[in-house]
Amino acid sequence: MWQTLALHPQGIWLTLGGLLLAAEMLGAGGYLLWSGVAAMLTGLLLWLLPLGWQVQLLAFALLTLLTAGGWWLWLKRRPGTPAARRLNRRGEQLIGTRATLRAPLHNGYGRLEIGDSSWRIHSDAPLQAGDEVEVIAIDGITLEVRPLRRP
Repeated sequence: MWQTLALHPQGIWLTLGGLLLAAEMLGAGGYLLWSGVAAMLTGLLLWLLPLGWQVQLLAFALLTLLTAGGWWLWLKRRPGTPAARRLNRRGEQLIGTRATLRAPLHNGYGRLEIGDSSWRIHSDAPLQAGDEVEVIAIDGITLEVRPLRRP
């Protein structure tokens, strides 16, 4: 058996790559993905070139770094979607939302019902019940609103 493995080291690398990729699917969080890809690439490289075990280990290490680094660079250059940038920031997700006031503002502050939530709002313009407003910014937990022009 050891003689067969010594004669076909690409099988070892392809098996290792498959095991690492399978372990990644069990929930490693991305840590084993690029090592598994590098092991598979090392196995494919060994089919093309006969390499000693030291060069194989070096190729595996370099391919792991290259694949992980390449993925990191690709993610860094890729523009994030606006929804992803605002994930778990509910107030920022509300910017641009339009709603109708149910009660007038007092000293520039009031409450606004959006969906099933009630939000503290602020506006420099005097607003009355029934006025249409749009959320334009957020300051802490206070939504900044502006009145919508009526046609």
